[in-house]
Amino acid sequence: MAHKCDISGVSRQSGNRVSHAKNRSKHVFLANLQNKKIFVPELNKHLQLKISTRVMRTIDKIGLNATLKKHNMTLADLK
Repeated sequence: MAHKCDISGVSRQSGNRVSHAKNRSKHVFLANLQNKKIFVPELNKHLQLKISTRVMRTIDKIGLNATLKKHNMTLADLK
């Protein structure tokens, strides 16, 4: 997928831009995705992932394995 988080599945959302006169025009809100290289000690190698900044913060706080468990994933799902 082009614009989707590898772990959480966060992707784009659509909505409207609303002017002061209440004119509405379509708008796409893109998720804040970053390409990140993460070292996995269990595999003894780096994985290149496209993840959202919210997931980055979660990985920093509780670690990769706990984050994957939170999203019902395993390391095998990332390969």
